[in-house]
Amino acid sequence: MSPHVTVKSVFRPSTILLALVPAVLATGCAVGPAYRVPATPSPAAFKETVPAAEKVAAGWTEAAPADMLERGPWWQLFGDEQLNQMAASLEVTNQNLAVAAANYAQARALVAEQRAALFPVVDLSGSGNRSGGGGDTRTSTAYRASIGASWEPDVWGKLRAGASSAEASLQASAADLAAARLSAQGELAVNYLSLRMTDAQKQLLDATTEGYERVLQITSNRFEAGVAARSDLLQAQTQLANARVTQVTLVRQRAVLEHAIAVLLGRAASDFAIAPARWTVVVPDVPTGVPSTLLQRRPDIAAAERRVAVANAQIGIARAAYFPSLTLSGSYGYGAAATGGLFNASNSLWSLGLSAAQTLFDAGAIKARVAGAEASRDAAIASYRQTVLSAFADVENQLSATRALAQQLELQRAASEAADQVEAQMLNRYRAGQVSYTDVVTAQTTALSARRALIQAQGDRQTTAVALIQSLGGGWHAASDSGR
Repeated sequence: MSPHVTVKSVFRPSTILLALVPAVLATGCAVGPAYRVPATPSPAAFKETVPAAEKVAAGWTEAAPADMLERGPWWQLFGDEQLNQMAASLEVTNQNLAVAAANYAQARALVAEQRAALFPVVDLSGSGNRSGGGGDTRTSTAYRASIGASWEPDVWGKLRAGASSAEASLQASAADLAAARLSAQGELAVNYLSLRMTDAQKQLLDATTEGYERVLQITSNRFEAGVAARSDLLQAQTQLANARVTQVTLVRQRAVLEHAIAVLLGRAASDFAIAPARWTVVVPDVPTGVPSTLLQRRPDIAAAERRVAVANAQIGIARAAYFPSLTLSGSYGYGAAATGGLFNASNSLWSLGLSAAQTLFDAGAIKARVAGAEASRDAAIASYRQTVLSAFADVENQLSATRALAQQLELQRAASEAADQVEAQMLNRYRAGQVSYTDVVTAQTTALSARRALIQAQGDRQTTAVALIQSLGGGWHAASDSGR
């Protein structure tokens, strides 16, 4: 234990102590470093900006940059009522959000606790004692009642640094809550849109399977008539069986997505179901703004920056240990041998005091704690800058994917239309005996693959739009809500 020098005095003339208090407060100063937001790279524009993405969707306007700004129902841009209903209930039912909300409440309580340390502590006490001993039959009685207060003046800014640290932690917790909310909303949207894409794939396979069944019947009739070889019949059976296997796989994939949505909504998977419905293929244009607004819009960036402020305040708390701690105390009360005269003026008691404690030697422990706090701040700065760099890269990746998927969709649509024509022609030529059944199977397999790839491309564009919205930090407000 480090040795301390402690000075404690009790002054009868209260004016001496009262005159000392302003002098103590006048010397107050902050020992921690002034906080400045760390500098980060901020390009003038996104390299991968998609021209179409610079347009704001009809009826919507880009929100003013602010990490704590309410994001608005951005999922409504996808035009699916069931998605809108589920997303609206997400904040009430999602358990991850419940954890983040509880952490935020805990951070608020800690701020209140730290701020309370800036004020005096007042306590009321009372006691009654009866004593005696030995062979003496006499006993003595003493009663006491007093009210007292103690206060640690924040001369070196330690308590203010603690309050500032707690406040920054509260803001980081609020940003964490916003990030958790945005993450849950994005995950719900991706899972739901993927489920609807799976419904579309299943509908395509159902129609394709019906077509394969008809072709199998035709092939079977031709085989029985001696027109087709047995290999044609076997190929048709194989193709139909493979299509049914794919149907079963899609059913399993849909079930997994449905269960994931149930968990996001805080529901038991066994008691939750989403009926198949028509897929609304809407891909909203996402305005990107300029990179500098990303630092204000993304809650994960805001949380990382606030944690730098927390680490910076901890340096001041550590440095305050170099200076003496001061405590002012005072009490007023009564003491008497009987309760009847306890509160008489002649039985009053009072005291005023000032105590100081200073560490003289600790083998460099305080210096080590300061160095550790400074290293923690440097780590927080590096983490903040890494978060910013990752955020810029995330946006660039999603913009690049958006542009590539838009091009791929047009090419995939052309490929699907061409494959459909080849399939129809090959089937007609097979019926006319002009080609072998192998050519028909090849054309049908190519056509099915192209149709499924087209659906996948449409789904990828939707989920990439969700990812881009998340990477930009959220959605937009309706124009009517922004005063326009």
